[in-house]
Amino acid sequence: MARTSLREYQRELAERLRSAGRGVAASKLGMQVGVESWLVDLADAGEVIPVPHITPVPLTKAWFRGMANIRGNLYSVVDFPAFLGGKPVGTSSEARLLLIGERFRTGVSLLVDRSLGLRGEGQLQPRASEKEKAAWVKAEHTDAEGREWVELDVPQLIQHADFLGVAI
Repeated sequence: MARTSLREYQRELAERLRSAGRGVAASKLGMQVGVESWLVDLADAGEVIPVPHITPVPLTKAWFRGMANIRGNLYSVVDFPAFLGGKPVGTSSEARLLLIGERFRTGVSLLVDRSLGLRGEGQLQPRASEKEKAAWVKAEHTDAEGREWVELDVPQLIQHADFLGVAI
């Protein structure tokens, strides 16, 4: 695979996002969450940024990392893999902060292990699961390479009592 400059990657990503906004390709954003691959609808995602300084908040659960000031706006930072019961996100340079879309007016962000880029609807096949799904799991998919994906239902997540209960 050829290496792409950050500028070229950002240009291509911006074009794909514009195309998705025009209805050309319904895409989802892929994220590495612990050992799982997750998808977020582009309509629910705000932006993905490198992890800024996070100020811890006392007397909160371990998965609630704290608050981050992003361009003058405060965002709560939830370590998504830790929230799901997995290993917390490390200090890797690949770690990213997914800001939840402004339309939800929550000021919430999810800390993930890394961003995996965009996935088109045509690249994914629905997959049935025998295990009970959490309320914030919208669907499960498999791609052409056999990789399994879990689709996040952002509205369900941000209003769920487990997600809102950050105090210890």
